[in-house]
Amino acid sequence: MTAAAGGVGSLLVQLAKASGARVIALAGSTRKLGHALSLGADTAVNYRDPEWTAGLPGVDVVFDGIGAGTTAALFGLVRRGGRYLQHGVAGGSWGVIDGSEAAAGAITVIPLSAIATTSGEVERALELAAGGVIRPTIGQTFPLDEAAAAHTAIESRTAMGKTLLLPVSATR
Repeated sequence: MTAAAGGVGSLLVQLAKASGARVIALAGSTRKLGHALSLGADTAVNYRDPEWTAGLPGVDVVFDGIGAGTTAALFGLVRRGGRYLQHGVAGGSWGVIDGSEAAAGAITVIPLSAIATTSGEVERALELAAGGVIRPTIGQTFPLDEAAAAHTAIESRTAMGKTLLLPVSATR
């Protein structure tokens, strides 16, 4: 699970754990790794460490929210018959997966465009949230008139979870 302390990644950590999965969370700072562990991840790895893949086991499913150069290293960890879901580009660009390599390993690559949400899935997610099984991460808030600072935090990848812009009157 990449970007495990981000808005989507933090929910995916919780959903995967609630379904009984063993969760390996990837994040880019000590603070974010700690957050992923607090959400239930079994292991947390800093993907900015040059040797981050050392010692990691093969995996059955990857949720890749980083893309860019992280994709190649992650794809190498997917077991035969596994699945690789590309759902984000926090690294600045989509990672490239060689279709022939995926076919050779019987790995199903699922692009963002193929990930759909049905009303039943939304209802189930809301039930899980109401029951306390999952909780969104609101990492930081900014007054609306400081939207540029919010964008800077997101782009610099220092933001954690969701970033909310609030009406100026709500922040004073």
